Amino acid sequence: MTGTLDPAERSGIVRDGVGVGIATGVYGTSFGAVSVAAGLDAWQTCALSLLMFTGASQFALVGVLASGGAPLSGALTALLLGTRNTLYGLRLAPLLGWTGWRRAAAAHLVIDESTAMSVTRRDRTAARLGFGVTGGSVFVLWNLATLVGAVAGSVIGDPRDYGLDAAVGGAFLALLWPRLDTTRNRVVAVAAAAVALGAVPLTAAGVPVLVAGGVALLVGALGARTQVER
Repeated sequence: MTGTLDPAERSGIVRDGVGVGIATGVYGTSFGAVSVAAGLDAWQTCALSLLMFTGASQFALVGVLASGGAPLSGALTALLLGTRNTLYGLRLAPLLGWTGWRRAAAAHLVIDESTAMSVTRRDRTAARLGFGVTGGSVFVLWNLATLVGAVAGSVIGDPRDYGLDAAVGGAFLALLWPRLDTTRNRVVAVAAAAVALGAVPLTAAGVPVLVAGGVALLVGALGARTQVER
């Protein structure tokens, strides 16, 4: 269903979308700094934000690299975390109703924030505006902030002198912490951490993260199966 938005509703959606974009985009500064601390240069860091553009996956990739893991392990970890965007896309495709190049361009902006700002709208016009403003704002500001953080991280010299090498794990924990709001999620987190710690002495760097992610996938699959059986 499509409709015409009144000026007040349109301005409200734009205001909210830009606000989310500012709040989220500024965090890209942290990614820029920790990425340089992990060993990437400024251009590689900016390319990640431009082409990958999903914060959790970006932090996962540089986290594996910072721990000495192979790039392939980092890429697989990032891909594992990014699979949720596929589920978002399945929900958004019929809601937004774009086709051709518009659909391809919108796919690059499918993130948590743009999804949240569109699925709650009353019709397609409002959903498209919420998605576009939020996704576009986050994309532009995240990439600008990444550049600032990467340049700053490069200028200060060896990031380890300032403890920035520890910021990779801290930033990733900051992403995880808000999701530990239920007993189920906390149990999964503890189980995944235990499995990862057990895998550390037995596997190469980066693999424990993949194994820990497998715990979450297993729990999700069992939960889905239980719902189907009911």
